[in-house]
Amino acid sequence: MTTQEVDQPYRLACLELHGGNQAGTYSAELPGLAGWISCRPLGASGGGDLYYLSACSQGVIARVALADVAGHGEMVSSSAVSLRDALREHVDHWDQSTLIRRLNESILKGAPHSRFATAFLASFYRESGELLFTNAGHQPPLWYRAAAKEWSLLLDSTPHSREIADLPLGLIAGTSYSQTAVQLEMGDLLLLYTDGISESSDESGEQLGLDHLLSIARGLPVESAAAAGRGLLSAVERFRGSVTQADDVTVVALERRGGPV
Repeated sequence: MTTQEVDQPYRLACLELHGGNQAGTYSAELPGLAGWISCRPLGASGGGDLYYLSACSQGVIARVALADVAGHGEMVSSSAVSLRDALREHVDHWDQSTLIRRLNESILKGAPHSRFATAFLASFYRESGELLFTNAGHQPPLWYRAAAKEWSLLLDSTPHSREIADLPLGLIAGTSYSQTAVQLEMGDLLLLYTDGISESSDESGEQLGLDHLLSIARGLPVESAAAAGRGLLSAVERFRGSVTQADDVTVVALERRGGPV
């Protein structure tokens, strides 16, 4: 499935929340970040991948949320409303621990017991370059550190990650979700993606997996978020060969940049 890319970058206004689960490919401008988004749902009415971008009232905090919801139709629509409402309420808050707890409880209360979602939330503070992130069972983003010219996986460093922390959303009431802060330098890149990328299969039935994904990342162009995002999708398509897309695919690429927003 292909989508036509929008030529002009979408610039988020203060307190704006932008995104969803509809097909689209475009660039975006957030406080301190240049972004590129590609959402490729399998269904014409949208898929289970949800993404949202927001900017705080002072234009210094950018937030990015990417979620993969199990189910379709009304299930996804309900999760989209919960995620959107929670992000809107907390758009001015740097701390996202309350946000992720509220999202977990809302999914538990408003859905069948078997339903859950993985999610990755990140808040970027333009003035310092700090990125605060919470990973709730989601695939770890790819992180390019421009100074070292190295790609790695952005992993949560909490020592409790193997216990009940950081589970997919909607499994256990009261789950604790950790927050990790890292420093983004100018030119650093982040590639957020859903499991439609990492679980892609080739003609022999072998899944891409995180190790191969990291190997692919080392050959990606790094001059911009858009170049890296497009390069990732192209590389995954080459890996699949003649195998068609079997799941929703969403990529959110981000680059730390200077200058006004």
